[in-house]
Amino acid sequence: MTCFLCLQCGVQFAATEAPPNRCPICEDERQYVRWEGQAWITPQELAAGHRVMVRDDAGVLAFGIEPRFAIGQRALLAQTPHGNVLWDCISMVSDEAVAEINRRGGLAAIAISHCHFYSAMIEWSEAFGGVPIYLHADDRQWILRPHKAIVSWEGETRAINPSLTLIRCGGHFAGSQVLHWKRDGGNAILTGDTVQVTPTRRHVSFMYSYPNYIPLNAAAVRRIAVALDSFAFDDIYGAWWNQNVIGDAKAAFDTSVARYLAAIA
Repeated sequence: MTCFLCLQCGVQFAATEAPPNRCPICEDERQYVRWEGQAWITPQELAAGHRVMVRDDAGVLAFGIEPRFAIGQRALLAQTPHGNVLWDCISMVSDEAVAEINRRGGLAAIAISHCHFYSAMIEWSEAFGGVPIYLHADDRQWILRPHKAIVSWEGETRAINPSLTLIRCGGHFAGSQVLHWKRDGGNAILTGDTVQVTPTRRHVSFMYSYPNYIPLNAAAVRRIAVALDSFAFDDIYGAWWNQNVIGDAKAAFDTSVARYLAAIA
């Protein structure tokens, strides 16, 4: 029995003897099936040709896979006095990554923006004794490896600890969420691509589907703005290496919302 990984999106499936017939996440209109057709990789095969990169990204410990695998996102460690939380996830766990997190106080929980980044979330949880994984209930249909560690929370906000609060923004997916982080030196939001940091690193944007270039409608963008309106933040950490807005991020967000709405009007 093997927990196969989709080669295109990197999401891990429940254990089976043979690879699944299809990946519902890739067949959804927000993603796509490889031009060569659906394909799978085992965790052992992935580890044989890749490694987990551990390094600082704008002051936050981050984890990514090299060479780039699947969608190519990186995970972030939100370190707080009340426990550390891994934000978003990647498709590999390494002894080095686990040791580095344990050196910094261990892991209390995992939270993931949306299903494209579910990846090997169960293996990450189990590597730290089965810590809870916070996913919004509106996206429960996309959980392809069910597990008792998964917490399907409902509503608009969920405090993980006094420093970290999940905010359901919707938009990209119904349950797309961001993580607000109260911290010394300036609050931050960790957004995945619910709020996409642009190459300028002074603006953000929004899409229903990034690879298929389907924009998000005005009502959905306004809803994201309302969801974040009462939260102060200085920095935005996006989904990929170095794609962050550092300093004056709330103003950059507000400007970007107005610019986006004007562009699609």
